[in-house]
Amino acid sequence: MAKTRGKSSFAPVTRRGRGRSRAVYVFTEGKVTEPEYIKIVHRHGTPADPALTVEVHIANAKDDGSRRMPMDLVKRAIVLRGEKQREDRRAGVKGKLSTQVWCLFDHDNHPDVEAALAHAKKHGLPVAFSHPCFEVWRLLHHKAVSGTFGGVCGEAAKRLPGEFQKAPGGGKAVLGEQILSRYAEARKRALTMNAQHGDHLPLHKRDPYTDVYTFVEEGLGISSY
Repeated sequence: MAKTRGKSSFAPVTRRGRGRSRAVYVFTEGKVTEPEYIKIVHRHGTPADPALTVEVHIANAKDDGSRRMPMDLVKRAIVLRGEKQREDRRAGVKGKLSTQVWCLFDHDNHPDVEAALAHAKKHGLPVAFSHPCFEVWRLLHHKAVSGTFGGVCGEAAKRLPGEFQKAPGGGKAVLGEQILSRYAEARKRALTMNAQHGDHLPLHKRDPYTDVYTFVEEGLGISSY
């Protein structure tokens, strides 16, 4: 696995301006689950544009838990995006090749989640958000979700298939066989689940909710996996 400025990268770094390559930097709340999921999807997914190479970098791969709170992620992502936009302008990179910076985080009862979502929206920073946690998106790969989890991530985790806990790395680990060939159904179930909430309800109050599929398609450029 290549390294870029001390950050995990899931693709060899190419010289910008040669070929069709887009860099995507992702700040993730989770240190294990989300990066492993991204790695699998990036490696095995079907690109929407086969001619476009997407280089994926976990921007905060080495951070500990104290630096993984939603607001901290958003603020650092905004700074990094500014740096990358200046680099793109100097290199003449534009359009679909422009560098993207994303945040993936959950509600998970964080006290600053509402403010973090508002700050990201104010600055036009894309966020893939799950309530109560990323496990909802994993669960949708296996079954439909209805009702509420009461904001408790553990309640969502309980509904995951029992064999997940027995897999190498335990319940937090993501394996290819858990998600591959399941994207279309997971996305369909997510849209149905999300539709139970009215547009008037603020994002941070929608339980359950996830829009990770937007990151898969718009960030990673993947149409299916």
